[in-house]
Amino acid sequence: MSEASVSTGSKVPGFTFDKGPAAVIAILFVIVAVLISRAVDIHQGVLYGLGGLLGFALYHASFGFTGGWRRFSVERRGRAMRAQLLMIGVAAAAFIPLLAIGSPLGTPIVGAIAPVGVSVVVGAFMFGLGMQLGGGCGSGTLFTVGGGSARMLLTLAFFIIGAVIGTAHLPMWLEFPSLPAISLGREYGIWGGLGVTFGGLGLIALITIWVEKRAHGSLETLAHQPTGFGLRRLLHGPWPLVATGVLLAGLNVATLLTAGHPWSITFGFGLWGAKIAQGFGISVETWEFWNWAGPAKALSNSVLADNTSVMNFGIVIGAALAASLAGKFAPRVKVPFSSLLAAAIGGILMGYGARLAFGCNIGAFFSGIASGSLHGWLWFVAAFAGSWIGVALRPVFGMDGFKKS
Repeated sequence: MSEASVSTGSKVPGFTFDKGPAAVIAILFVIVAVLISRAVDIHQGVLYGLGGLLGFALYHASFGFTGGWRRFSVERRGRAMRAQLLMIGVAAAAFIPLLAIGSPLGTPIVGAIAPVGVSVVVGAFMFGLGMQLGGGCGSGTLFTVGGGSARMLLTLAFFIIGAVIGTAHLPMWLEFPSLPAISLGREYGIWGGLGVTFGGLGLIALITIWVEKRAHGSLETLAHQPTGFGLRRLLHGPWPLVATGVLLAGLNVATLLTAGHPWSITFGFGLWGAKIAQGFGISVETWEFWNWAGPAKALSNSVLADNTSVMNFGIVIGAALAASLAGKFAPRVKVPFSSLLAAAIGGILMGYGARLAFGCNIGAFFSGIASGSLHGWLWFVAAFAGSWIGVALRPVFGMDGFKKS
């Protein structure tokens, strides 16, 4: 939506925004922050605020993994993927030393480190396939819902359903062959863990450069991009990918120090679905997964006491605020049935796959590799393979391989 087309907008030194929606969403953001802080504590309010900053940044940079992976697969352009790799590297530079310390601020912290087994391979492959059909990853689904996408709201609904089903089946999948959780920081020390992590990220970046130059002769240049980063660009966008990647890495470090664990998304979806299922009389509390210590505690408490949930709420409302300030908050409800079908299938696959793989593109890929977890690398390989298949299947549902998500 262009500035000239925002009839309900308001001019403020150099940019137009949706005045009504912006005011309502800003007030809503503050109200939710106060409710969370009063219902739980200020600590939860801070996590909600971090989620809001994440949503604001994700929206303004369109920092989704789905579109970047698809663009590399189809167009052989790797700019977005390299920004993701840089983001992970910056986070790892802080994560691995902090995790080695254990309690840098006096409170124990843990990384996103999980077993390496069949469930990760199968789950990550399903997630990668699903995100291309659904049109967004874990973080992408949340920030596009905040931006007003009706299609992504459907993806989110089925994402939640898939996550709940995944909690029912995860114990069965864990019976398949698996290695224990492997931490590069623990295995090789801080410098060894950083060296292996940086080396792996650098190698992938070099591969994307080689593929792009082989296909196009040179790396992509950004023509006609706005220069500078004043108030107008801050509130109206677009934000540069590299700078946003560094910011997201910093916010993940802040999450690690505040929550005691890195940024994650999909556990919240499973929790929401489980509570909804209980409302319909389904005894999810008898399932093995929901009798494990962490899940049992989360299920017995309010969702406002769950770190992942409050950050997810913050991401959605933060993205909605960003969209309204950019003059782009415009919910669309007319979506072809075939696209809605793809959204539903993609959502189910992502929810189920994320539970099997101990996380999504954020909890397993970003936070996992940054934590030095070997399972994060396995997740990336399997998810990218699934994404490749998903790109090939998109035309079946009337979607092309070039459209951004």
